[in-house]
Amino acid sequence: MSLALTLGRRGLGNAWPNPAVGAVAVKDGVVVGRGWTQPGGRPHAEVEALRRAGEAARGATLYVTLEPCSHYGKTPPCVDAIMAAGIARVVSSLEDPNPKIAGEGHAKLRAAGIAVTLGVGAEEARRAHAGHIRRVRDGRPHVTLKLAVSADGKAGFAGRKPAAITGEAARERVHLMRAMNDAVLTGIGTVLSDDPQLNCRLPGMVHRSPVRVVFDSTLRQPPSSQLAASAARTLDWTFADRAASPEKERALTDLGVEVLRLPGVNGRLDLSAVLRGLAERGITRVMVEAGPILSAAFVAADLVDEASLFRSPNAIGSDGIDALEGLPLTALTQSKKLRLVGSEAVGEDCLDMFERA
Repeated sequence: MSLALTLGRRGLGNAWPNPAVGAVAVKDGVVVGRGWTQPGGRPHAEVEALRRAGEAARGATLYVTLEPCSHYGKTPPCVDAIMAAGIARVVSSLEDPNPKIAGEGHAKLRAAGIAVTLGVGAEEARRAHAGHIRRVRDGRPHVTLKLAVSADGKAGFAGRKPAAITGEAARERVHLMRAMNDAVLTGIGTVLSDDPQLNCRLPGMVHRSPVRVVFDSTLRQPPSSQLAASAARTLDWTFADRAASPEKERALTDLGVEVLRLPGVNGRLDLSAVLRGLAERGITRVMVEAGPILSAAFVAADLVDEASLFRSPNAIGSDGIDALEGLPLTALTQSKKLRLVGSEAVGEDCLDMFERA
């Protein structure tokens, strides 16, 4: 199961709208087939593992990180493939919360005389499938907030001027995090001040770049921004108020940006409405890489499921801007809704990781 979970992580950020599942077929103590959810969510991990196993699958045990599907979607049910392959036993980490499955896959396997063991590696599988579970149960993606702060808790220089807070190792780690999320979300303030690319620029991984999502209620994003200029190569979705200028929309859509309009409230977009919109489009995991205002809004709205806090050993000074607008950093680090689950050195910086308690 540990191998199946490792394989499944290959699909994180790349398998949406489907969960990133891993599967391993074992016979007589030998791995005869391995699979993971392929780009775009198909083929499923079980089908891939069985294809690689071939005739060796007959009488084998299949380890899978999530209950095999039992319904017809864009592909036939995985339980049918498992039964046809002659698998003798299925070891599954979790029951799928999707109401179209919800135990039916396991029930069909048992009815066909296949032994089913449930719960092996469940805790790690819940982390791996957090996006799928959150989308099914709450109708929104799993949200990870990424922050980089100086030793004195600042996120930028006075006057909201951007600062290079962390070192190269931390920046590379962030690129990897982007690749493991379906989308990365930022605000128009960050677009205007930093002109970010928000893609994955690790060697050989540009194709693993997430969807770039921008909060831009009045469509202030200039067509000359790096996000807009690269929208034809990497998906760029911009959420705007319904009253925003049609001319500004056309200037962006001509470049490949997709503008999604929502009703605004006092000139602001509703966070929950944006997240629901992303979930409806298949997004299961989103990383928030935003400035102090939008980051604080996610914290205040209790929409942070995980947080990655990169701390620099260098200070900015008392005139720098706080990491969370209008909130102390302890609103995140000492929140009763989150718990610290690990800390590690990343180059000269330190990474603190939090999860929803």
